[in-house]
Amino acid sequence: MARMSLTTPTLHTARLRLRPFTDADGDALFALHSSAYVLRYWDAPPWSERARAERFIAACQQMADEGTGARLALDRLSDGAFIGWCSLTRWNPDYRSASLGYCLHNAAWGYGYATEAASALLQWAFDTLDLNRVQAETDTRNVASARVLEKVGFMREGTLREDCVVNGEVSDSWVFGLIRREWRSSSGPVPAR
Repeated sequence: MARMSLTTPTLHTARLRLRPFTDADGDALFALHSSAYVLRYWDAPPWSERARAERFIAACQQMADEGTGARLALDRLSDGAFIGWCSLTRWNPDYRSASLGYCLHNAAWGYGYATEAASALLQWAFDTLDLNRVQAETDTRNVASARVLEKVGFMREGTLREDCVVNGEVSDSWVFGLIRREWRSSSGPVPAR
């Protein structure tokens, strides 16, 4: 697989700044990922040690350096608060594909921030990276996350049965896909290639 040679972007929306992680994000990131409530549908248990945040940030920087993806911190513009992150990972330039993911503090849920961040990242994916397909997965119990994906244009394509076992609990995942020709940006449709 060829390497993507792109700089991790800083993106802006009406209410958010999406930016590369820095070491200063460690405490806020640990607070997010140590919440059992936030991660109740996650495919891994909550973090119990602060060092996990440092490893996460280092992995984000390595992913960017290697050109295999981008995981961006989300800051609310109104007060500069860190509210979560959004990512494009598993970039495959040969297939022109990637996977979308996001995680937000529960205090930021219900305000459209995940939809806004995902839209900005998808705009970058289709316009700058020239991707043809973006995929996402969510626990079938996480109806709010499925709604976010549908709002930005994803189609539910299938179910991965008993895909995850976290803390002894087995769960299914929905697989969603978004094809370039179906993408609708804020400026209109992206032409098919």
